[in-house]
Amino acid sequence: MRKVAAALLASSSIFISGTAFAQSAVTAVDVAPAADDSGSGDIVVIGRGETRQVQELGQQDLAELTPGTSPLKAIEKLPSVNFQGADPFGAYEWAQRVSIRGFNQNQLGFTLDGIPLGDASYGNVNGLHISRAIISENIAQTRVSQGSGSIGTQATNNLGGTLEFFSRDPSREFGVDVNATSGSDSFWRVFGRLDTGELGAGGPSVSVSFVHSDTDKWKGWGSQRINQVNAKAVMPFNDTVRAVGTFDFSDRRENDYQDMSLGMIKRLGYDWDNISNDYALAVKVADVGANTGYTGVTPTNPAAGTVYPAPFANPDDAYFDAAGLRQDYLASLGVEATGDVHGQLKGYYHSNHGQGIWFTPYTASPSGVPISIRTTEYDIRRKGVFGDIGTKLAFNDLTVGGWYENNDFRQARRFYGLTSRTDPGRDSLDFQSDSFATQWDWKYKTETFQYYVEDKLGFGPLTVNLGWKGFSVTDRANPIIGGGLAGGEIKVTDWFQPHAGFAYEVMPGAELFGGFTQVTRAYVASATTGPFATTQAGFNALLGGATKLKPEQSDTYEIGGRFHRGAFTGSLAGYYVNFRNRLLAVTVGAGIVGNPPILQNVGDVRSVGVEATGDLKLGSGFGLFASYSYNDSTYRDDVITNSIVAGVPTKVVVPTADKTVVDAPKHMLKGELTYDNSGFNVRIGANYMSKRYFTYTNDQSVEGRVIVDATLGYKFDLGGHDLELQGNVTNLFDKKYVSTIGTNGFGNSGDNQTLMAGAPQQFFLTLKAGF
Repeated sequence: MRKVAAALLASSSIFISGTAFAQSAVTAVDVAPAADDSGSGDIVVIGRGETRQVQELGQQDLAELTPGTSPLKAIEKLPSVNFQGADPFGAYEWAQRVSIRGFNQNQLGFTLDGIPLGDASYGNVNGLHISRAIISENIAQTRVSQGSGSIGTQATNNLGGTLEFFSRDPSREFGVDVNATSGSDSFWRVFGRLDTGELGAGGPSVSVSFVHSDTDKWKGWGSQRINQVNAKAVMPFNDTVRAVGTFDFSDRRENDYQDMSLGMIKRLGYDWDNISNDYALAVKVADVGANTGYTGVTPTNPAAGTVYPAPFANPDDAYFDAAGLRQDYLASLGVEATGDVHGQLKGYYHSNHGQGIWFTPYTASPSGVPISIRTTEYDIRRKGVFGDIGTKLAFNDLTVGGWYENNDFRQARRFYGLTSRTDPGRDSLDFQSDSFATQWDWKYKTETFQYYVEDKLGFGPLTVNLGWKGFSVTDRANPIIGGGLAGGEIKVTDWFQPHAGFAYEVMPGAELFGGFTQVTRAYVASATTGPFATTQAGFNALLGGATKLKPEQSDTYEIGGRFHRGAFTGSLAGYYVNFRNRLLAVTVGAGIVGNPPILQNVGDVRSVGVEATGDLKLGSGFGLFASYSYNDSTYRDDVITNSIVAGVPTKVVVPTADKTVVDAPKHMLKGELTYDNSGFNVRIGANYMSKRYFTYTNDQSVEGRVIVDATLGYKFDLGGHDLELQGNVTNLFDKKYVSTIGTNGFGNSGDNQTLMAGAPQQFFLTLKAGF
């Protein structure tokens, strides 16, 4: 396939040029703009003129949801997008998951104004979640490519899709926007934005925003708090060139929900959670766990006995507390140019300090308390630059771009002591200090260089898109405190990842499109995931010989059509994906490599699917949107592991061949009915998802469900000033269901404590004002 793609790319340079094609090249690749801030026009734009499956959402899509809702939740109505969260906003990061066509979020690319956001992992290895990068009210446009996406995206992991977010520009007029929201579980949120307007005719403009949000958890005890600041400045030099700068500060502190299993849900109920309001009970459970030998902690209170207080079966049923703390700074500065010569050049810097906090009964405090705080600590210093330049030459629009990033990442595992049996002496929402032990502490460095070449050719109704990208990513690990983990260097280089596609206008308003894309995924450098999360012997085995590690790769084929006529806009697409060299952490050679899990290539995955989207304007302010997707993603190989059985090394075959990929529902149907007229705004949205497996052998699953949300708003006419009252209900019919699966990973078989219960019915009221 690479030879065929290379021949196609080479052929683009020998087409006969002609002025008759010049105008067609411009119009054929134009993509309809997303909805503007006022909410006029289409809410969902179905990628007209694109050579791949693309949908775009405007700011109005987010505005109709409860303020504070994750931008990822807004895209869940698009075909093949599987989004899950354990809170009504989809913002709680430990449970936040998005997958597309069976690829999980670590295999998707994320950018904001082109700035790479990494792989969206909870562990903050190489980026940050979009919710921490920008306040939702400041997102102007979201572009979702369900395939492997644009080759110009700053990402080295987008095997299965790309999510590109674009921020709102400062307004050309002075203005102030504020909104305040209150609702269930003591939720309250205040947002404010100031636009300076143009400072002089054609001069610079600046916007500054702030949000504060606080809510109790919907079950158990604890809070989830956010403080965030955004700023953006634009300085035009002329009609086609401008300087742009952005800044974000985010401080997010979240108490965790308890991970559940199917057995726990049946035994304890959906509302079961950590016991953060009862320290004495937590100490009692930990004491019994020590006395029975369950936790391995030396008993310090034999009088506690060996019988757990009801309804506990073991200390893993619930912990005293847990939390995630993240503090980020993200800034960028650059130049953008449009016109016949177009391009951009931007530099960015990202700083992160984070702690994942768990009150663990598996390590005692020096004070004798059978519980301590275990942290996983993250510190990121990322800096990079990216840019591209392109120009129109006859019927060609040729673009060349590049990206360089240096990511210095430090990760540590530490333990902090509790004061006494009656007073923990520490708050889970505070960054911890004065540890009594460090298990490991590592410095990681990742250097990324990526480039791409893309040519868009217009021949009347036909647009052809040809190009390729390449990258070299080097990961290094150096110990401060080794803790038995691996150090060294590993590199992924793939200089030719081809892309080819076409869009053909059959008639006005109707077009066909299709394409092929090949993508390679680089490794990540971390103590908790990737090739360094093993012993030194295990890592060395990955560098050569029969167990040499190969990077994951995907080949994506798409074909489809789009149609726009009168009140209806729709699309229908089919795809085939060959996912090769799937990586899985398995136990290999316990006697040789020390028995920890290490990465291993375990075969291929095949995905076949269909996606349909329709948007119908019914008149009189009514609208109807629906999407349906069918996905059949299956493992093609069994997984072979080495285990010790009766003291003898034994190969064990895990029968995964032809099994459905975990967290990949076959059917998803989403729809919403809207009404916008005479100041009233109504939206009712329903989301159906079929059964999902959470074991590789498919012996455990969660049932399908339908979740309905609703919005009712009214805009008052105050003579040029905006005032709106909006009510939102999430999970309208109070459905009890399992939302996120895989929070603690996926097992081969059997029940596992890796599920999150979905939030119940919640009510919110928002007042929005603009001056």
